[in-house]
Amino acid sequence: MSYTRASGILFHPTSLPGPHGIGDLGESAYHFIDFLASARQKLWQVLPLGPTGYGDSPYASFSTFAGNPLLINLNRLVEAGDLTPEDLADVPAFPVDKVDYGWVIYWKVPLLEKAAEAFLKRKKDPRQAEFEAFCAEQAHWLDDFALFMAVKEEYDERAKKNNVFGAMWSNYWKKDIALRQPEAMEKWRKRRKTAIAIQKVLQFYFFQQWGQLRRYANEHGIKIIGDIPIFVAPDSVDVWANAELFYLDEQGHPTVVAGVPPDYFSATGQLWGNPLYRWDVMQKNGFRWWIDRIRATLNLVDIIRIDHFRGFEAYWEIPASEETAVNGQWVKAPGVELFEAVKETLGTLPILAEDLGIITPEVNALRDRFNFPGMNILQFAFDAQESGGLNANNSYLPHNHRRNSLVYTGTHDNDTTRGWYETRSEGEHIAVQRYLGRSDDDIVWSFIRLALASVAQYAIFPMQDILDLGTEARMNTPSVLGGNWAWRIQTEALNHSVYERLADLTCLYGRC
Repeated sequence: MSYTRASGILFHPTSLPGPHGIGDLGESAYHFIDFLASARQKLWQVLPLGPTGYGDSPYASFSTFAGNPLLINLNRLVEAGDLTPEDLADVPAFPVDKVDYGWVIYWKVPLLEKAAEAFLKRKKDPRQAEFEAFCAEQAHWLDDFALFMAVKEEYDERAKKNNVFGAMWSNYWKKDIALRQPEAMEKWRKRRKTAIAIQKVLQFYFFQQWGQLRRYANEHGIKIIGDIPIFVAPDSVDVWANAELFYLDEQGHPTVVAGVPPDYFSATGQLWGNPLYRWDVMQKNGFRWWIDRIRATLNLVDIIRIDHFRGFEAYWEIPASEETAVNGQWVKAPGVELFEAVKETLGTLPILAEDLGIITPEVNALRDRFNFPGMNILQFAFDAQESGGLNANNSYLPHNHRRNSLVYTGTHDNDTTRGWYETRSEGEHIAVQRYLGRSDDDIVWSFIRLALASVAQYAIFPMQDILDLGTEARMNTPSVLGGNWAWRIQTEALNHSVYERLADLTCLYGRC
């Protein structure tokens, strides 16, 4: 990647303001891009954009290729004639400061399905040709995804009636369809024909609206950074349709799962539960699935951030029977071979490496071999102290940053910078103030200034830090179930004084 100083904001679309209970790809998203441009920012980083499943996490999607229908803007569907103004006349009193996913799904999904049904009936609509072209172009993942979701919808209804919780394709579906027997596949395609068509329309809506928004961002000088999680969810079409690529038993259950050993976030590690890849099988077919995945992501965003990059050098393998991540082992992965194959097929790509966690010289060597910028987190810079002072060799301190890297005040997995600072010890407060050379009366913006001044190529700030918010605005707490991914911004938050202050500092440090 060429060395061009830039900065931007980490802000997932679900956190945008709006009347329909969740941020979407409508007017507020365009206003946010206008804010970025006014604040002289060049980057907008988002989390994975796929349809969310367990725990509402964007990192536990039903598909690595599909978009999240909950992000579809309903007003655009009214404008297109697929919904009527009356359909949106009685909007519930959704909370404005958070996403209540259960309530949003209950209210919004039927409207999305109603719109899709109306669209399918309008045979003379000029968009029908676009839809058919979209389905043909995306058939390599869309056909399986639409069938998976249509079958899942019926089985989920059965599970609900029978008070069954945690129903997944591998433990609740009838064996013939779970194992994709041809007769069962054909039977379900006929049985759920309308539901399958609706799923395809919803994806058409998403990709159409996202594509328009991305073009608007690019026209305003904004590049979008998108996330690729290294692993996929067990309850996903990715695993169901590609069982041979994962360590599964005969019933489709994972035999070993992903996670990380005890670390900064958890004393027992993090047991993610994702099925692990059979890298030997992937390598034999030229890593085709990964290449398709990266190509598809670059059709949505301008720059890719690969989550848990260290897992491409070695990953933490945990027996599926374990209740924590403590009893795992490191297993080598063919990262060099993978990224060589990606480079040979797709060329040199704009990839960023999330190189956090237990990082070894081998991980750094893999990152540097392909010239991927790594990440620096300012909150991590002040943890390791010596005799009440700083560890001057901490790689996250700005004087140790590399040009070919990114600097963050914090990420979606961190507390907000204000929340983090308020829980630090007095000694750590003193260390921070000594390093800053000033008091802590404006600590969050002092960290933003520190990031902007860094030699690192990119500086990224969570929107919560731009607004100087506390722990109540935290996006995610790793290893904690419930209450995550829900934060939303208030409409009036992006005001003139905020973007003027950010623009001034951005230009001061040569990033505008």
